[in-house]
Amino acid sequence: MFHHAGCIFNNLLLCSLFLSHAAFILVFYFSLCSVETQFLQNLFRVSSSFLFKPKPLSSTGGGGNRKGKSKKWKQMLQFPHVSLCEELRQNTEKDYSSLCERQPIGRLLFRQFCETRPELRRCVKFLDAVAEYEVTPDEKRKECGQELIDKYFSPTSEDRVSEVEEAMMGGCSERLQQDACKELFKDCTKLIHDYLSVAPFADYLDSMYYNRFLQWKWLERQPVTKNTFRQYRVLGKGGFGEVCACQVRATGKMYACKKLEKKRIKKRKGESMALNEKQILEKVNSRFVVSLAYAYETKDALCLVLTLMNGGDLKFHIYHMGEAGFDERRAIFYSAEICCGLEDLHRERIVYRDLKPENILLDDHGHIRISDLGLAVYVPEGQTIKGRVGTVGYMAPEVVKNERYTFSPDWWALGCLLYEMIEGQSPFQQRKKKIKREEVERLVREVQEEYSDKFSEDAKSLCKMLLAKDPGDRLGCLGGSASEVKAHSIFRSINFKRLEAGMLQPPFIPDPQAIYCKDVLDIEQFSTVKGVELEPKDESFYSKVSTGSVPIPWQNEMIETECFDELNVFDQDGTVPPDLDWRGQPSPPPKQGLLQRLFGRQVSEHTTTPSVKQQKTHQTHRGSTEWNFTAILIIMFGSKCQSVAERNFSTSKTHFKLQSIRFYYCRKPKL
Repeated sequence: MFHHAGCIFNNLLLCSLFLSHAAFILVFYFSLCSVETQFLQNLFRVSSSFLFKPKPLSSTGGGGNRKGKSKKWKQMLQFPHVSLCEELRQNTEKDYSSLCERQPIGRLLFRQFCETRPELRRCVKFLDAVAEYEVTPDEKRKECGQELIDKYFSPTSEDRVSEVEEAMMGGCSERLQQDACKELFKDCTKLIHDYLSVAPFADYLDSMYYNRFLQWKWLERQPVTKNTFRQYRVLGKGGFGEVCACQVRATGKMYACKKLEKKRIKKRKGESMALNEKQILEKVNSRFVVSLAYAYETKDALCLVLTLMNGGDLKFHIYHMGEAGFDERRAIFYSAEICCGLEDLHRERIVYRDLKPENILLDDHGHIRISDLGLAVYVPEGQTIKGRVGTVGYMAPEVVKNERYTFSPDWWALGCLLYEMIEGQSPFQQRKKKIKREEVERLVREVQEEYSDKFSEDAKSLCKMLLAKDPGDRLGCLGGSASEVKAHSIFRSINFKRLEAGMLQPPFIPDPQAIYCKDVLDIEQFSTVKGVELEPKDESFYSKVSTGSVPIPWQNEMIETECFDELNVFDQDGTVPPDLDWRGQPSPPPKQGLLQRLFGRQVSEHTTTPSVKQQKTHQTHRGSTEWNFTAILIIMFGSKCQSVAERNFSTSKTHFKLQSIRFYYCRKPKL
């Protein structure tokens, strides 16, 4: 026993000192000894903690000139010839709002097209000026509005937008003197968009700028596999598997990868819950809700690649950063951002149903996002739903009573959260004090919450209005939804237009050197799922989840990481580049040598938009830039060696591909 323990210690020491060599030796040694795979994985986790102390993860990638990008990032994002985008052109819906407003790259390319025509350039400048007016601080908005009117409405101005009617211009000027409201130019911008959506939009669809948009869409729709990312340390646990940090090789963008183990999903019958969360995340595009950027599958798991939030959750900040609770200013700021997130969800007719401190995450800059939409559900227009789901102490009275509802539970939970942020404890249960579920539910139904002197009159008023027992009397449920909550006097200092644009400074910014997650060794591992076998019929469910890139987050990633600026280049003289010339032909891919074919990462040839079958083939491909030890051993030993296991092991600095090789000889024993 002691001898075996000594061997393990020696192997661990070797791994910590000479990880690149010892890792392969350890795998080989333990495979010969038939040691369980789970023990081997634990050993690697321990050895990684010796060599690589966890460091804060930046959401914008690593340092250096490439900012975390692969050396071959331009090759990975190489545009196809436009002739290969014909199928995409035929199948893309020609909708102005989608192509030129909602999709970030489409919006930029349409504006580049408008810059080539003076009459369209004026319209774009006017729209930008209105957007700037709407986020101008209240005390400067009137002055900004007057400058806008003088420049774009004056008959003598060369930038006058003639598409706006004279009567509408005069009405804007009069209302500006009375009240410089944010929506002053709303009707004017609608007229401009109506104008742009007809003849200018038709001309755009025939331009090289739209062809370039099709090339970006072609890249967006390429298959996504585990090789699209670098995998880093484990951050925590989800309901069906681990959550780890990952980085897109082509752009350097950091994300959180939520792994849903296939066998664990099947054992718990969680297919509908997993698919529901994925579809809702894909549908919602909000600055205040965690975004889904990619969805793909591996042999053992479904992977959801989400916004990386390094600042920890609100529960940690409320209870583990000094005295419990926040000052009122900080609590109000978070409440305002949560209100905006709920508004975006409700606009898509989605009720969240699980608002609590653990599910509100902070990013690097101190802004919050709503996470974990596993209990969220779509509410059909004109209908109500029923479901006794949520977290004890945050469920609204109508949920506890199992009554029908629409969006009222979310506003109740916001009241609970605001109370907890100020008081330092939940309104209906005390921290670290065990209370039976039935008693908590009785307090929710019947007892009025109590307020200490920590609450100002405005804070007390808002909490009471949100925590009204009857949803018919509750703020947010009186017909105005989020707008009536935003109109409460406690938010008088919040400019919601600037807040929604990310222009307000948060009251707290997380320390960039701090790590707001558990150490690798403190994160409990999942046990192995036994007695569950995956079947071919499960593939239908997997294909619904692993759909690749999500358009808007993917396009935002290209813009944020400056890939768009570097790749989206046109000739200065206005001539059509060769890859956008429909009369040309795509150049054939370069031939690869023997060593490159054996050991290099396979680069897919330019084809049309991949089918589901092609994506499956791509996902099972195991090409890698690291040396393929199996291939080397097969060359050396021929049929006398066999690969029996493969494990991928990643740290924050180095990536190793480890393969367990077991040798056997086919010779007959000598007699």
